[in-house]
Amino acid sequence: MYTKTSNFMKVTVKLSYNSELSSPLDHHYVWQYKVTIENNRNETVQLISRHWQIINSGGKLKEVIGEGVVGKQPILHPGNKFEYTSATDLDTPTGIMKGTYTILSDVGEFNIIIPTFSLDKPGTNSILN
Repeated sequence: MYTKTSNFMKVTVKLSYNSELSSPLDHHYVWQYKVTIENNRNETVQLISRHWQIINSGGKLKEVIGEGVVGKQPILHPGNKFEYTSATDLDTPTGIMKGTYTILSDVGEFNIIIPTFSLDKPGTNSILN
């Protein structure tokens, strides 16, 4: 589990390798991740966009930038949490993933940090982490 708190918002990522969807012979590796976003601020906020950086063990960067997460732009009241599950793939058995969410509050926009986490196929030596 990976956790990071920034701007009074906590982001936790739980990760698992999906061997059923992966095909190592075809250089295709898949991980599923569950993200929990917790609003520890004294105000209601809305997640409006995401920016992910997914880097394979060769340093190849893939960026994912878009509105919301899994088709939603959740509103989080003080003390509330939002959870979603998604997946990513690489062409190498190891890599890393990191990013930010853009949050809207009554006083404007700010970013919160998604903790950097390691994508490692079980049984492989991690090169990046």
